[in-house]
Amino acid sequence: MKKVYLDNASTTAIRPEVIEEMTKVMAEDYGNPSSTHSFGRNAKSVLELSRKAIAKELNVPAQEIIFTSCGTEADNWILRSAVKDLKVTRIITSKIEHHAVLHTVMLLEKEFAIQVDYVAVKPDGSIDITNLVELLANPAKTLVSLMHVNNEVGTVLDLARVGQICKEHNVLFHSDTVQSIGKQVLDLQEIPIDFIAASAHKFHGPKGVGFAFVRKNSGLQPMFFGGEQEKGLRAGTEAVHQIAGMAKALTLSYAKLDQEKKYIQGLKTYLLEQLTASLPGFIVNGDANGFYNILNVLLPFAADKTAMILFHLDMKGIAVSRGSACQSGSIRPSHVLAEMLSLEDLKKPSLRISFSHYNTKEDIDLLIDALKGLQ
Repeated sequence: MKKVYLDNASTTAIRPEVIEEMTKVMAEDYGNPSSTHSFGRNAKSVLELSRKAIAKELNVPAQEIIFTSCGTEADNWILRSAVKDLKVTRIITSKIEHHAVLHTVMLLEKEFAIQVDYVAVKPDGSIDITNLVELLANPAKTLVSLMHVNNEVGTVLDLARVGQICKEHNVLFHSDTVQSIGKQVLDLQEIPIDFIAASAHKFHGPKGVGFAFVRKNSGLQPMFFGGEQEKGLRAGTEAVHQIAGMAKALTLSYAKLDQEKKYIQGLKTYLLEQLTASLPGFIVNGDANGFYNILNVLLPFAADKTAMILFHLDMKGIAVSRGSACQSGSIRPSHVLAEMLSLEDLKKPSLRISFSHYNTKEDIDLLIDALKGLQ
């Protein structure tokens, strides 16, 4: 049975070149980068060359890239320090953010009694910019946290426009860019943004490593303590082999971006054509012209198919999801779709299908055949 992996918004296969790079570093550059002897200096060199490679892709100084264990850690750190150390008294976010942001904001609201405002979300999952401007009329010390690409429905935020609005209102701007880094060019010199979060395993790098972009002189303070690594902002011995793998993955992703994006967009178009032909009545959740590697569809099936649909597809070797992998074991409906769909439609089966350059039209044909068999 051919295995079909269509859950690339959850995680991606590691590129062979990345595995090769990581293996080389593990074998040869095993020193502690904080040590002053030659082994440590070699590891430190790998670390800083990786930082420069990542910074180059985003057009920022290397000192503004801070390595973390993942995007979730970066989000938690940025939001918490903004409240605790930068004295932010209000956070504006949306109810369709990743839980790394939503749950952190809810905790900070309780812990520090900050004000939390949720910007209105349109039926296609896009942010109501007019409402954001209305909320910013309040002069409180504010941080806006809005994700770039929604991980469940693929709706894209205009980062440059929101960044300019935040700049005009003199507020901080943070974006969870986990789904877009490596898949869309971001020039952070051109976009007025203070903080972003990224995770290597979303762009064909290893799990367990990510980074934060933190604008120079932001004033952020460390979330935990015990060492002077990462300019004193992130204690703990750096995972040099993972960081090298992340830098390699990001460099390759951007080098191949144009051809891979065009190929993946073609797969998404093909899937929409096949759904139209085989399952008329399906509805795209969110914007049908959203991010090129994510498609979320409401299927024309009865609600009683919802609970078992992923199981049935898995039995046929097909991996898709209903939403964020971080809550994939939950039987509750997606908090993102809950903001966009009626209660009746929320009970029906929706699938998130997410692509990479490793997918083929054959994968899509197998998915369509499997779905037709579930009608």
